[in-house]
Amino acid sequence: MTIKQWTNSVLIAIIFLFFATLIGGYLLHSNTPDAEPEEDFFCEQQGTSLILERDQLYGIFLDSLDLVQGSVKKRQNITKILTDAGLQYSDAIRAANEINKVYDIRYIKAGNKYTAFYTADSLHILKHFVYLVSSSEYVRCDINGADTKAELCQHDIIIKERLAEVEIQTSLWNAVKDANLPYELTLQLSDIYAWTVDFFGIEKGDRFKILFTEEFVDDTTSIGIRDIKGALFESNGSRSYAFLFENDSAQSYFDLQGNSLRKAFLKAPLHFSRISSRFSNSRMHPVLKKRRAHHGVDYAAPAGTPVQSIGDGTVIEKGYDKKGGGNYVKIRHNSVYTTVYMHLRGFAKDLKRGARVNQGDIIGYVGATGLATGPHLDFRVYMNGKPIDPLKMEAPPVEPVSNDNFDRYIQYSDSLKTILERL
Repeated sequence: MTIKQWTNSVLIAIIFLFFATLIGGYLLHSNTPDAEPEEDFFCEQQGTSLILERDQLYGIFLDSLDLVQGSVKKRQNITKILTDAGLQYSDAIRAANEINKVYDIRYIKAGNKYTAFYTADSLHILKHFVYLVSSSEYVRCDINGADTKAELCQHDIIIKERLAEVEIQTSLWNAVKDANLPYELTLQLSDIYAWTVDFFGIEKGDRFKILFTEEFVDDTTSIGIRDIKGALFESNGSRSYAFLFENDSAQSYFDLQGNSLRKAFLKAPLHFSRISSRFSNSRMHPVLKKRRAHHGVDYAAPAGTPVQSIGDGTVIEKGYDKKGGGNYVKIRHNSVYTTVYMHLRGFAKDLKRGARVNQGDIIGYVGATGLATGPHLDFRVYMNGKPIDPLKMEAPPVEPVSNDNFDRYIQYSDSLKTILERL
């Protein structure tokens, strides 16, 4: 072999070794496992661009974990749930205390779901516990002895704007149901139009057009209606618009002319009185001497004091309540609100069932009929058939859109009107 040939052979060998080293290093690096991404203790990260192939739930990686799901039982507290899930009592107390720092454990409800995460081995150790507060909120507790911690977390909520039309065949409730729309629309529409539409006289062929926003978790699970932005009720050729608008820092619904769709109630059904008993779920009855619900407000006043209807409406009952109410009058104001006036000495002249009354009309006089220790009025308010505290009933605004906001309102309502009419 000549010197030239030997030199070329050495160069070729060096080059071969160089590339072999590069390739070997690359292969060695590619076969080395990546470092485990740290599992963030706190809530699942929102809006991150990092895509993890590993399955996770509530921000917890599911590798080597077993899941057990359950529901809170009646009279079951968080400590009992955790001990039933396998924690020692002392560890359960520690976890319960950590959870209580972020969510009041007294409000844990029977029927709400929870998920327990265990190690997928023979030890089956509880590592994480998640309690669902609501569709959008949950408590996550990471269990690690003295380092146990809890966090109140929220799912991302996506708000979608939707447009719908329903034609009534039998009732608004059935129309909404048949259109596969959220049932809350029925209640919200009834409240919005409570003063302008008689839902007891609604007819076949009447229709609603609705522009509303709906909240979703995970882009697919609806958690309810946020609000109705605009609506149109059509009946026998007449049209009634409703537009949600913030007027002087208070949101309410207004018509095309900027007038409020609501009318306020009187603050009280009589003058010159004092409150002698308030709304309560457990009150010592002054006559029966035992505790029972008192879903009204008692106004002490001299016998014969005139009692007024707090709003326009129809008398649907007038008579004597043998269960203790004595002479009473029941008035339906709209499809949402009904009021009852009890222990009356007598009724206003010509007042009868089916009669229309106006706000401020005298319907009777304070008395002590029925179970009563003295003259007073037992006044009750029902909202959608359920008793509410009259003193806490929010009086809806009746003022029209203010002059300062009027031009902005007209521009806003015109845009919503155009959307509704396109449907």
